[in-house]
Amino acid sequence: MTPQPSSAHRAPQPDPEAGAAVKAADRAHVFHSWSAQDLIDPPAVAGAEGSYFWDYDGRRYLDFSSGLVFTNIGYQHPKVVAAIQEQAATLATFAPAFAVEARSEAARLIAERTPGDLDKIFFTNGGADAVEHAIRMARLHTGRPKVLSAYRSYHGGTQQAVNITGDPRRWASDDGAAGVVHFWAPYLYRSRFYAQTEEEECARALEHLETTIAFEGPATIAALILETVPGTAGIMVPPPGYLAGVRELCDKYGIVFVLDEVMAGFGRTGEWFAADLSGVVPDLMTFAKGVNSGYVPLGGVAISGEIAETFGKRPYPGGLTYSGHPLACAAAVATINVMAEEGVVENARRLGAEVVGPGLRELAERHPSVGEVRGTGMFWALELVKNRETREPLVPYNAAGAANGPMAAFGAAAKAHGLWPFINMNRTHVVPPCTVTEAELKEGFAALDAALSVADEHTE
Repeated sequence: MTPQPSSAHRAPQPDPEAGAAVKAADRAHVFHSWSAQDLIDPPAVAGAEGSYFWDYDGRRYLDFSSGLVFTNIGYQHPKVVAAIQEQAATLATFAPAFAVEARSEAARLIAERTPGDLDKIFFTNGGADAVEHAIRMARLHTGRPKVLSAYRSYHGGTQQAVNITGDPRRWASDDGAAGVVHFWAPYLYRSRFYAQTEEEECARALEHLETTIAFEGPATIAALILETVPGTAGIMVPPPGYLAGVRELCDKYGIVFVLDEVMAGFGRTGEWFAADLSGVVPDLMTFAKGVNSGYVPLGGVAISGEIAETFGKRPYPGGLTYSGHPLACAAAVATINVMAEEGVVENARRLGAEVVGPGLRELAERHPSVGEVRGTGMFWALELVKNRETREPLVPYNAAGAANGPMAAFGAAAKAHGLWPFINMNRTHVVPPCTVTEAELKEGFAALDAALSVADEHTE
């Protein structure tokens, strides 16, 4: 892979006064998502490049979170920045009902990489509205109301998407009227099926799913949606055969199979799409984040021929003002071309297998707080525990305040050592840009090593 310009050895110039002004304006006027506004202290970011960002005090961080797992090609890639600038000078915006070169080319490049016949692309502004529209398409295609989705999942913050979500962020918005039924997907480390092997976990999870379908009434179910590899919920790579089994069940009962690739897509798992790991082709696939590395908001739904045909003579009742926005699509075209030219997907695959996996397992051997290491490509999780034998989580499920103290201490230690972690519940995820280098990974592992020593203090 051709390395892009990096800030790895550049010392950011401190400007505390400017940073204070940015923070003051933020505190006065910005309402932050998923937060109690009076209890947060957002860092003021002065700049970013490659795998790093820095604040106005001159502190530089290696970003093992890729923003929110979207900067797959790193920050400020010059070719993508130039493409956005060129598009802004040529045609900064245009309504979605017209054919625009950037929009057409982005759709073509995405369709070339999606599995099977997912050749029609409906553009959205992000992942949540992609899920909203995928579910709408499935309901209209089947004439059925219900949606099945997994516990330990995240599908977005809009009303339907958050109800499909299977983690606690759903609770405040769940009035029980969204037509969503949740089920248990495979997760061998904390098996709901008393499984001892991946084979048992797969077979029993599929049996549970088919029982759920039977008891809910197959003729009432429009869609079944899964994150191909669950992201925020814990990066649980499904056991061999599971997604194929789900595909068979959907075919058996006439259910639209939707794969959510918002986080797992565009190189994150070491493949263009995580579905490529299993060879499974869904009926609909949602994407966002890595499609243009988050440089301009963009998401979408890749649609199979059969579902697209449903709306061949029948209007699709949905759309967005900024669907296929030229700036976002130009960023997607440049991003996909950069990924192809610079071997970004191959880099994620190779370093994931040769550096990340072995490096994290080595850390696990030294730190009793690490219960499990799992992942693929640049998509990994460390499950932190109080006790390896009992597998008791380092903090309780959905812990907050003092109960979350051990994970807060771990996070503070990582940041003190120049690493910005992705933390959710009792896990830290290792999700750097797919352009990360071996040297940067080793730098991050050294910081993780120090932070895990803090987590070890809370083990039994």
